[in-house]
Amino acid sequence: MSSSDETWKTSRLSSSPPLHPPSLPLRPQASSHFVGKRDDIIRRGRITTLVNKCRDVLVVYHQGEFHAMDMRCYHAGGALEQGDIEEFNGRVCIVCPWHKYKITLTEGEGLYQAVDNPTVKPLRIHWRSKGVKQRVHKVTEVNENVYVTLNDSKEPIESDYYQTDTYRTNMHIKKVH
Repeated sequence: MSSSDETWKTSRLSSSPPLHPPSLPLRPQASSHFVGKRDDIIRRGRITTLVNKCRDVLVVYHQGEFHAMDMRCYHAGGALEQGDIEEFNGRVCIVCPWHKYKITLTEGEGLYQAVDNPTVKPLRIHWRSKGVKQRVHKVTEVNENVYVTLNDSKEPIESDYYQTDTYRTNMHIKKVH
């Protein structure tokens, strides 16, 4: 038995075992789905993919981090893969190319500008949250591979509509006519 194997066996008996034995590679969770190679996604900046044969997901690489969310905007189904990445009040967002809705990459919150009191000049404008509108998903990287674990929250989120058979059927009918 090698010393690293012995260390692994010994450390498993201690109060704080390592996350994995030194001789074994990390593995993604069973519920994770392979979406691409790390370097390919970084080079492209973003990809869209059908995850688990049921959910259209956008994976974005921005400033050293991967983010994943439903690929159609919660407002009207705009193609977020064509949206710009911008910062609003310190929050990194993707901006829907159709109607300029701002969605935070990490939480899926919709942001908007609110006016404190429209009768007072100059206007005092603040960025506010509409709450979570876009379903975001967990991204993990293992051995240069990128995986997405779908957000399985039962709480409905507005972007869920664009993942339904009803929406997909209606889109297909519109494209044919």
